[in-house]
Amino acid sequence: MGEKALSALARPTAECSVLLVDDAAMAALNHAYRGVTGPTDVLAFSMTEGRFGATWPSSRACDESFDRLTIPTSVEGLRRGAQAEGPDLLGDVVISAETARRQARVRKRGLRAELALLLVHGILHLLGHDHGTPGERRRMWQKQQVILAACGIRAPAMGPPNHRARAGRVRKD
Repeated sequence: MGEKALSALARPTAECSVLLVDDAAMAALNHAYRGVTGPTDVLAFSMTEGRFGATWPSSRACDESFDRLTIPTSVEGLRRGAQAEGPDLLGDVVISAETARRQARVRKRGLRAELALLLVHGILHLLGHDHGTPGERRRMWQKQQVILAACGIRAPAMGPPNHRARAGRVRKD
């Protein structure tokens, strides 16, 4: 699922780690890194921001517009580019499996689809996308829907319940 999402974003060689945790572990991370009490559904820890952002020269935020993305013409070209620039490491996506299960029940959808939505949401955060304003939120949710559709998953119209106030991107400073 993650590979398909990264390919849809024209980042087929990019890498990120994904960690599924329980609500207790997520609450601890949410408090430690965001100062927010309680669990959230997904956190993204980007390697492309903060004081270590320059460590990985090939990790750069994705264009805001899908129509400006260019896809290399050959797999061999991708391999040569990745070797020349170094690994395309985006960061870490942490998902609370317990919160995902609850959200899936509320939406009357499968856990797999909910986990896919949260993974794509986290990857978009790793690539620099946010949803702090209504315009940013609309653009981010539209991208989520396009990416999930490319992966064969139908996304809800607007992200997880109360997501704007609960989830987030964490800068590694």
